[in-house]
Amino acid sequence: MDAYIDPTTRAYVHTATDLARDPAGGLANAVYLRLMTPLGSYWANTNLGSRLHELAGRAKATANKPLLAQQYAKAALQPILDDGRAQSIDIDVATVAMDDASTALALHITVVNAAGNRVAFTHHVPVA
Repeated sequence: MDAYIDPTTRAYVHTATDLARDPAGGLANAVYLRLMTPLGSYWANTNLGSRLHELAGRAKATANKPLLAQQYAKAALQPILDDGRAQSIDIDVATVAMDDASTALALHITVVNAAGNRVAFTHHVPVA
């Protein structure tokens, strides 16, 4: 089982004696890494990653950003479906105000793993 990466701190989670393990059996790390890595930037697999970082770079707030975020996330997470680790992945997007007065898109992701269990994730994409 993978060492768990906390999406908030972007660091490994430690227990008193060792690294904590991914509570979702590897899916949490798989989702996090595929959404956070810019598509094409990982040398060992140029197909790993998403285009979500492109939304943060756009200065103009447009109505199609939530739809783009959903499409980019779906494309990034498709390999998890293709390799059989998940049966389905649903993505809902909402615009949220952050503590620092900026705006972000909250991606609410529900993954049904290979065993049929639902695992929920939230990923924020800064947009303004």
